[in-house]
Amino acid sequence: MFQHLLVPVDGSDLSANAADRAIAFAKETGAQITFFFAKPEYPLAFYGEGALIDPTTPDRFAEMAEEQAREILSEAEANAVAQGVRVTSLSLTNGAPWESIIAAAQQVGADLIFMASHGRRGISGLLLGSETQKVLTHSKIPVLVYR
Repeated sequence: MFQHLLVPVDGSDLSANAADRAIAFAKETGAQITFFFAKPEYPLAFYGEGALIDPTTPDRFAEMAEEQAREILSEAEANAVAQGVRVTSLSLTNGAPWESIIAAAQQVGADLIFMASHGRRGISGLLLGSETQKVLTHSKIPVLVYR
């Protein structure tokens, strides 16, 4: 059975529900969890007539992303600890969250990625894309999608 779950969280209700279910799954199976937060890269600004200028520096942006990661990860960790599940957390910066999810799973030696899906189907799923779909397509590690 699975021994180490990587559970991406982003602060949404959907990912919080998936994290809660992952905690219950880990408790039932005796697995440990690594909660993961994909920090965004500093956005490139386009300057020109009518462009908005963002006064945030790259360093300040990185600090804000780290604060957000700590807040989201600490809440998920506290829920797991309260249920008696072994837990760690990790955050990485990457422009493509799906790539960082797979990299994190490999880095921590996870044998299952347990993640939420927004459930977009049809044209909206095709046009908007899906981080979950990209993980499913590219991961060599099994992925459990919770909806």
